[in-house]
Amino acid sequence: METLVEGAVAEALRGGGGEAIRLYVAACAERMASLFVGLRASAPGREADLDFFAESVRDLWYADRPLADAAERVRLLERFPELQPDGEGITDVADTYAFFAVLNLRYALLAHGSGNADDAVSCGHAALTAMGLLDQNVAGVSLLAEEQRLQSLSLRGDASSLWDASVTAGRERFRAALGRLPRQACF
Repeated sequence: METLVEGAVAEALRGGGGEAIRLYVAACAERMASLFVGLRASAPGREADLDFFAESVRDLWYADRPLADAAERVRLLERFPELQPDGEGITDVADTYAFFAVLNLRYALLAHGSGNADDAVSCGHAALTAMGLLDQNVAGVSLLAEEQRLQSLSLRGDASSLWDASVTAGRERFRAALGRLPRQACF
């Protein structure tokens, strides 16, 4: 499968070791988190999912050690409606970006728990795919290029500045996705 993750980033992940992988996926998940949390905040019955999602993203930032319960978190995440196949597919704007955020977190948790670089690359690929879609559908944004830049930065930046940049990027993504929603869905 061809991936959008730059070759240099993928190579650095494969040679960087567990902590580098964990920091990379924590930053990727942080940048995507606002899409899930923001787009699902008003969904009835999803409060526990929102809490679980936010706690998981927060815990990914403990990059000095793998999450002991990462596999269990993946099992819980795979029960989310966004990852449940249905015959109609995903056609709704909010559902599309929430799906990519959940998929991104799934790979982030897998990579964080195992240190597997291929899972980290898949995490980055999910973020890049979502940003490419936003770029195609929202005039005047370049979120794909920004995601590529931040993925490269994730391999050499310090955690504090990386967290700040990731939170800011996440907010920008959420605003862009909101602009794609039908007006009645915003109220």
